[in-house]
Amino acid sequence: MENDILVSLEDLGYQGPLLEEGALDPAVSKGAASPEFTKLCAWIVSELRLYCRLEENVHATNCPSEAEAFQLEMSGLLSELACPYSVLTSGDITQRLLNRTDCLLLLTFLVSELEASRMILVTKPEKKAQEAGSPMFQELKGICMSLGMSKPPANITMFQFFSGIEKKLKEAVSKVPPNHVGEPLMKKALGPVHLEKIEAINQALVNEYEVRRKMLLKRLDVTVQSFGWSGKAKTHAEKLAKVYQPLRSALDTKSTISLAHLLAARQDFSKILRTSSGKIREKTACAINKVG
Repeated sequence: MENDILVSLEDLGYQGPLLEEGALDPAVSKGAASPEFTKLCAWIVSELRLYCRLEENVHATNCPSEAEAFQLEMSGLLSELACPYSVLTSGDITQRLLNRTDCLLLLTFLVSELEASRMILVTKPEKKAQEAGSPMFQELKGICMSLGMSKPPANITMFQFFSGIEKKLKEAVSKVPPNHVGEPLMKKALGPVHLEKIEAINQALVNEYEVRRKMLLKRLDVTVQSFGWSGKAKTHAEKLAKVYQPLRSALDTKSTISLAHLLAARQDFSKILRTSSGKIREKTACAINKVG
């Protein structure tokens, strides 16, 4: 059982100290009293929360005296996950997870839950939003065309498709200077739950900025209309409309910012630039600022 757990942890991306030879056994023997064991459990749970909407959470301990807090948190989590092993969910909470057998059983359960969550995400049926003509399809088509990829066969899997895109991207990046692309601004791994929350935040911002855009465009329209109020200006109303309308029609109230922009953002986006200092205004001021 111990070897199977180690293999599964490595496959899941765990890189902690318990992968070292002989390190896992003493940790599970101490159980909740071992900070290293609790750190491993906390890591598995943090990964699991990327794929599941869990209310309960588990935190690693710093010393054996914090074991009871860990046991309480783990009890709540196992209850939420409907753990079928009564030895892990019944009896005195403070007496659980103190022996090797129970701790190995706990790791087996948590690892299997994480593996299942990842498999469900990969194998679940694709949504209709990916049909030809949808925004997602058009974005993927644009990526393939930009990378010079040929049309993928109809029977290609999503894993094969994105692996091909990744390969082409690496080839393209290898041909530019080392710092040409830059480091990503968002480095934390995001699961479906995080993506859903970020999407909701973005939608709230989009709605707010849409209201602001509508207000600014209305002020622009009124300002331009005021230029034609005088008798002399009315004779040039047609010329004004011919110049203004094409420019005005290009100004949309809808925002085009999406989650993809956040994922693609590089670290240089985090720099804050002053827009109102004297030095900056010397380069941004124009003749219209001097009117009045």
